[in-house]
Amino acid sequence: MAVRVVVGTQWGDEGKGKYIDMLAKNSDLVVRFSGGNNAGHTIVADGVKYALHLVPSGILHKGRVCIIGNGVVVDPAVLIKEMNDLNGRGISTDNLLVSDRAHVIMPYHKELDELQEKFRGNNSLGTTKRGIGPAYADKTDRCGIRMCDFIDSEEFALKVKENLRLKNQLIEKVYGGKAFDADQIIEEYTEYARILRNHITDVNAFIADAVDAGKEILFEGAQATFLDLDFGTYPYVTSSNPVAGGVCTGAGIGPVCIDEVFGVLKAYTSRVGSGPFPTEQNNAIGDTIRELGWEYGTTTGRPRRCGWLDTVMIRYAARVNGLTGLAINHLDTIGKLDKIKLCTSYIKDGAIIRHFPASLKELAKCVPVYEEFDSWKEDISGVRSFEELPANAKKYLLRIEEFVGVKIKLIGVGKDREQTITV
Repeated sequence: MAVRVVVGTQWGDEGKGKYIDMLAKNSDLVVRFSGGNNAGHTIVADGVKYALHLVPSGILHKGRVCIIGNGVVVDPAVLIKEMNDLNGRGISTDNLLVSDRAHVIMPYHKELDELQEKFRGNNSLGTTKRGIGPAYADKTDRCGIRMCDFIDSEEFALKVKENLRLKNQLIEKVYGGKAFDADQIIEEYTEYARILRNHITDVNAFIADAVDAGKEILFEGAQATFLDLDFGTYPYVTSSNPVAGGVCTGAGIGPVCIDEVFGVLKAYTSRVGSGPFPTEQNNAIGDTIRELGWEYGTTTGRPRRCGWLDTVMIRYAARVNGLTGLAINHLDTIGKLDKIKLCTSYIKDGAIIRHFPASLKELAKCVPVYEEFDSWKEDISGVRSFEELPANAKKYLLRIEEFVGVKIKLIGVGKDREQTITV
């Protein structure tokens, strides 16, 4: 048996889907444990592109049981559309299960998300406005609606009406929006419940049985370490815990059951939305990286901010997640530049530091310290072993290992699932 976790080590969009898809090939269960449809995994399999937002990436492999855990917030309309799209492309979703403890994103969550971002003005957080934050807020406020309530028509109607007593007051009187009609929501969501009912079950018991039976289990992270509610660049974070520890609370598994934790990173850094970014290149270099790596959001299409790889960040992520291996993407992309820089530390108040500050005010004082590398300017898309890589590429990778303190086990040299080096 092997229980593996794949997490992001930066601000998301590291290409986790590619490695999840690859590892799913030999897994019995693939489990998504956090986030909502504000995330997206892009997978290229046999030249065909798939963009997934809620359904676990293992769905592309026949016979795999794919699970949406209790730590995920689910927009039923989005999930149904994604299932229909997959079915239309010949991908079965019969083996998709949804936790009866997962929380449901409601129409008023999406409305509040948009109204709150507008209210913040220049201090907006750059959310995807898909209702993720307000849904998690209701979960914490103990007024959320779970899947077990969603498929209980009587309980669902009661909860919707009760919640709208307050939500409509907020929407109308605080933010100047338009109130929702409870009966319309109930009618719409009753149809969603009819479609999804057979997929909703006690997945925590299912996962526990799989662990006891020695099954191969893969836990799929969405977003990444620096978007984590506790460990990220707060408040420019998501509303859940996408770090490896989130597996325990987001899927109901004990930490002693986890065997391996893979941290995915790019050979550079990118982020979407607002917030700090010490190694950002808001210049021609950043623009070039964006175009070479086609850095546009899977879910939103927004252009990503781009910059050099920051080993201070990755070392922090390695500690928080307990990484046992690194999986690096876009080595082929970064190799097309004339020169490559790698952040090895920061200078703050005249002193060298190698830790990532919690305070954004302190982080703003940090100036990256770089090492420069010669590029390789070779097509490495067909390389399948570390030894075959150009000398300059190997030098760059080994230096990353040295600063992070974790071995690189997987290297992406192209978009396709086959364009991967296993070290």
